[in-house]
Amino acid sequence: MPSDSIENYLKTIHKLSQGNGQERVKTKDIADRLELSLPSVTSMLKTLSRQGYLDYVPYQGVHLTGTGHAAALKVVRKHRLIELFLLRTLDLDWSEVHEEAELLEHALSDKLTDRIDAFLGYPRHDPHGDPIPNRDGTIHETIGMLLTEVNLHQPMAIHRVLTQNSEVLRYLDDKGINLGARLAVIELAPFGGPVTVEVNGGVTRVSLSRQMAEILLVTAPEED
Repeated sequence: MPSDSIENYLKTIHKLSQGNGQERVKTKDIADRLELSLPSVTSMLKTLSRQGYLDYVPYQGVHLTGTGHAAALKVVRKHRLIELFLLRTLDLDWSEVHEEAELLEHALSDKLTDRIDAFLGYPRHDPHGDPIPNRDGTIHETIGMLLTEVNLHQPMAIHRVLTQNSEVLRYLDDKGINLGARLAVIELAPFGGPVTVEVNGGVTRVSLSRQMAEILLVTAPEED
């Protein structure tokens, strides 16, 4: 079983490799994300390469091997199931669960992970809308659109939030913007200006920065 440190590296590399358009993840990006020195990270990457988790090429970066990818998904699965378990059973909100899951994910056995999965009804998404891998590593992911890409006045529903920053999540929650919330863009200011939305049928009108709007993925709302 990989150590906590190895699991953190694999999970970080997996996250950085999602949608970056690059074949390899750069060593500096890993060091920045983990807040570690470049020499320390380089040394660990070489070790993980020798252990078969990574394909490491000096000055070019790394990508996960099949073994490394499977190990990374196992940690991701534990993390996201813990988040949902804490939200549903202990009434933590979506701004609190990430940090707690970071602490608990390494202690969870495969057996307990499977039990939590069954208890929750085999969910496909965590509290932020991130997909939860199945036991075999399969991911069922619904493709959403960025909020900034939808047509004006088109009814949409929040499908995923691309951050676990607790302050951002609390701000969105205060505005009524959470998973499943229905909204429509009523104004998209030019030159990178704010995005104004009506939330839950116009009950609330919210002006979001362009940066904030671009972390919100939406889909067509399900029929009632």
